[in-house]
Amino acid sequence: MTISMYAASAPIFVQFLTALSAQLDKAAAFAEAKKVEPSVLLNTRLSVDQFPLLRQVREATNHARTAIARLSDAENPTFANDETTIAELQARIAKSIDFIKSVKPAQVDGTEDKEIVFKFPSGAERKFTGMGMLLNFSLPNFYFHNTTAYAIMRHCGVEVGKGDFMGKPVTL
Repeated sequence: MTISMYAASAPIFVQFLTALSAQLDKAAAFAEAKKVEPSVLLNTRLSVDQFPLLRQVREATNHARTAIARLSDAENPTFANDETTIAELQARIAKSIDFIKSVKPAQVDGTEDKEIVFKFPSGAERKFTGMGMLLNFSLPNFYFHNTTAYAIMRHCGVEVGKGDFMGKPVTL
């Protein structure tokens, strides 16, 4: 049995981004109930050398969009990275989901061996095959930032659990 590149990417990204947005709903309700300024939650980090919640959400959306854009050759939407509220982060997530849903399976399927080159500001390059990028770079980074965002909210006392993290499976 084989799994398509699209099935291994787009529905996963949509499922977990949708769940992340719902977790942010709970974070907003928590902040209101506890009379905590939402910016306190958004700027919380698990360690001094890790990104805060705000940046974890941005990075999760970046990895999802970039993977789909690189695989499909679609134009990757860019964001200003200036979100400062939960609502703005949720709008970013919604725009990311809309982009992912706009890409058709035929644009992603068959890209297993496609050469993908990342060029970093330092001038360094990293080369991948489509499958290598998805399985060894994009999905691990996406899950890392999603998990860290969840852990920050949980650490702050937001009542989220495994079901909130996982969300509901998505069929696209």
